[in-house]
Amino acid sequence: MTVPYAHRPADEAHRLEALRPYQLVTAIPSTLTDELVRLTATLFNVPIAIIALVEEQTVQFRLNVGLPAETRRENRDESLCSIAILREGTTVYENLPLDPCELAQPGLVQRLNLQFYAGSPLRTAAGFPVGVLCVLDHQPRPFTAEDRALLTQLAGVVMQMLDSRVQLAYQGELNWQTLYDQIETSVMRLSTLAALAKWEDHDQTPGAIAYRQSTREEISRVLNALQDYLVSAV
Repeated sequence: MTVPYAHRPADEAHRLEALRPYQLVTAIPSTLTDELVRLTATLFNVPIAIIALVEEQTVQFRLNVGLPAETRRENRDESLCSIAILREGTTVYENLPLDPCELAQPGLVQRLNLQFYAGSPLRTAAGFPVGVLCVLDHQPRPFTAEDRALLTQLAGVVMQMLDSRVQLAYQGELNWQTLYDQIETSVMRLSTLAALAKWEDHDQTPGAIAYRQSTREEISRVLNALQDYLVSAV
């Protein structure tokens, strides 16, 4: 099997150099970062969400919700994130048991019983892919064009947040509570909409369609609040 460690982005040396500031700031605990990962899991209604940094030989999973406590850093050749940084758009595996990634060693996917993966690259202003924002599940699931667009948009927000942390590294922590006060109602409503949608017979009932529309509206409010906050914080 071909392994992803042999597949590197162009100009890997400069990519690793661009990665270093983000490795430093993500080593410092941050409530805002933690809650942004949790929010990503909520928006996609998945058990696992990760801000992964792709290092030289490993992939760092320190910023995550839903992974076992010991899963903090794994071999690069077993991580689907090492494949996702090679691609321009979102990398999606809707059903890993039936359609596995042939470029990655299967160990990590098997150990974590992963059956779904979607990851969007985290790119610096210079275009270097330093990591991935990804969502994972223990069961197969569809991932629509709208879902891809949302994950891409969220990856942009995550990159804004990481850049803000680099710029403010010696000026104190960003205030999560200030932001959460603005989006709390939307986050609670998203959880309610996801629960209600499960009661529908199928995804084309009038109720299911209405829930999806309301979900899109709430997600838009959350994203706008995130982007406005990060712009004003720097």
